[in-house]
Parts: sequence; C-alpha cells; structure tokens
Amino acid sequence: MPLPTSVHEPADLPPSPADHDTVLRAAGRTLADAWRCGPAFGSLCRVCRRWQRSALCEPCLRLHAAPVPRCGRCAIEVATGVAQCADCMRRPPPMSATFAAVDYGYPWDALIARFKFNEAVELARPLTGLMTRGLAAAFDAGLPRPDLIVPAPLTPERLRERGYNQAWELARRLGRAFDLAARHDLVERVIGGAHQAALHGDERRRQVRGAYALTAAGQIAVAARHVAIVDDVMTTGATLAELALTLQRGGAASVQAWVLARTPAR
Repeated sequence: MPLPTSVHEPADLPPSPADHDTVLRAAGRTLADAWRCGPAFGSLCRVCRRWQRSALCEPCLRLHAAPVPRCGRCAIEVATGVAQCADCMRRPPPMSATFAAVDYGYPWDALIARFKFNEAVELARPLTGLMTRGLAAAFDAGLPRPDLIVPAPLTPERLRERGYNQAWELARRLGRAFDLAARHDLVERVIGGAHQAALHGDERRRQVRGAYALTAAGQIAVAARHVAIVDDVMTTGATLAELALTLQRGGAASVQAWVLARTPAR
C-alpha cells in the first residue's frame, strides 16, 4: 500500500507554544497601536459608552458641555450679558480671571471622581481636551494668555496616597496644547488637612490659610510673570484664592485660575 505523500495535522490540535507567543505578541502590538492612535481606531465615549471617534463624543459634548455665560472672576454661571456676579463685585477675588469648562454635575462629577480617586489617569487626556476646547474659545474672546501654568499642589502625603497629582496631569497637557510653560515645582503645600470635600466654605478657607509657599525655584520663576493656576474642581474658590495670593506675594504680575469644573451656586 503506497504511503501518503504528505501528512496533515488534525485541525483540532492546539497550536504550539511558539504559535501562542506569536499570537500574543501580535495582539499586544495591535492593542498598543490602538492605544497610541486612539481616534483613528475609535474609542468608547466615556459618557454615553457608545463606540465613537473620540473618548468624548460630539453629541455628548453638545448635550453636557455647551458653553454658558460665566462670571469673569469666579466662573459661576450668570445671566447673558453679565460680566461679574454680585459676590465678585462686592468682594473681588485675587484671581484676575477664572475659566471653567463645565459645571460640576452629571456626567462630569463621576468622571472627575474616577480620574481623581480611582487611578484612572487615562481620563486626563479627554478631560484636558474638554478644557482645551473651552480655553481656545476664551482666548479668542479676549482672555489673556499667561506666561506660565502651575498646578494646585498636593501635600507629599496625599501625593503618595494618590500616586499622581490630577491637577498636574491637566496642567502639563494644557501647556503642550497651547505652547505654554508648565511647572509643577514652583509652589508647594506646606500645611495639610482634611479632604476638602468634607468641609464647608469657612472651614475650607481656614484650612488653606497659609497652606502654600513658593519654592526656591518659584521665587525666581513667577516674578513679574502672568500665571494660570490649574485645578480639577472649584467649589468655594478658597484653594485657588490662597494660591493666587501666594503667587502675588511672590511677585506674579497677574494670576488666573483654570478649572475643569465649577460647582454651581446653590
């Protein structure tokens, strides 16, 4: 009986370990490419969870991030045509201007909480994009461009606990987006305290009084410079006001505040 000219392995034999390695390497390269390329491959919108071209889709931005008139000094929502709210007219904050991309509410509150407390650093990119979109329009409308961007600093203990400073993750990306210098080494928090979320207005103001100081590098870098402070959320404005005063005492020519979200008036 003639021997077969070729022998075929049964189709149901498992692939060899070498084949497994090849498949895993190829899958890893594909995932890495998708992660780097992002919009070219599409992404789940972080709000509606539908597959879209970007991490925050245009329909969700139109629905949840439409521009609203805001007080130029504290970014609270105001009526159309109003430049400053009554509180800022009575007691102007030390910031010359404040920008907020959105109100702190659905769906941004949950995304910010994940970004801030659940190690979801990957959200920095789409959330910075939300700020970039609004800031570009604000610059076109006359908001002065600063010389320097600084993040609201954390205490060393809070930084170790969290693993990163969410304000710096926003600030450094904003610096790249607008070709502005961003520095995280100019201001430090020298007095700690309880989580701000648990405190009310007067308690927040007492807790942050004297809590910040310029570093040696900051004493040189901020003098006569126009500075923007970046933070994720502005509630009472106590933190940003104290930071602005610290920068002004160090010789800053002006201080703006840029925040991702502003807690609405109650």
